[in-house]
Amino acid sequence: MQRSVLFIEDDARIARIVELTLTAEGFTFAGAPTGEAGLELFHGGSFDVVLLDVMLPGRDGLDVCREIRRTSDAPIIMVTARSDSHDVVGGLEAGADDYITKPFVAKELSARIRALLRRAAATPGPRPVEVGELTIDPHVGLVTRRGEPVDLTKTEYRLLCELASEPGRVLSREELLERVWGYGYFGDARLVDVHVGRLRKKVEPDALRPTVILTVRGLGYRLGS
Repeated sequence: MQRSVLFIEDDARIARIVELTLTAEGFTFAGAPTGEAGLELFHGGSFDVVLLDVMLPGRDGLDVCREIRRTSDAPIIMVTARSDSHDVVGGLEAGADDYITKPFVAKELSARIRALLRRAAATPGPRPVEVGELTIDPHVGLVTRRGEPVDLTKTEYRLLCELASEPGRVLSREELLERVWGYGYFGDARLVDVHVGRLRKKVEPDALRPTVILTVRGLGYRLGS
């Protein structure tokens, strides 16, 4: 089955290089030079992955990311400037699943896309886990709090399921990067930390005093009891 990619990028040269690489690898490709045009394409079509530049004319990438997240859990990769840590964290907090920095090699980007698609399709084990008011049921792909569904992105869901797969055990950031973002993924701890922060806002009674996802200083994270 062909996978479709939407690339929202105002640099025509970069967009063309990515288009040639992805179409040669069997992806279908659509491009948009502005946030507004990208959102119009996104809402009018069906895309498996969205590539989104942070710096766009008009509505910037962070705003576009938040808009997409209101209606979709499609994987989003933010394209950021190498030196701007603010862009990286801002993109992840806006709902992006991953990021890649400029300049990048198009083949690396296609590898990131395939890793995202593989883990989005992966199915965790079937055993439900209860933590306080939260029930995590990987068999049906559902997380509920007090019986009400919790709206999670695919990455947030995978992260929570990995923690739930070994309740009480501390998982390091490096282990979570490998399990959730893919084997051999050379990311950094910000991916884990920002997604844990987003998860806590959705699953904790009080995100400032977490009882579901606990930090073990110097080691990593574990699920509460």
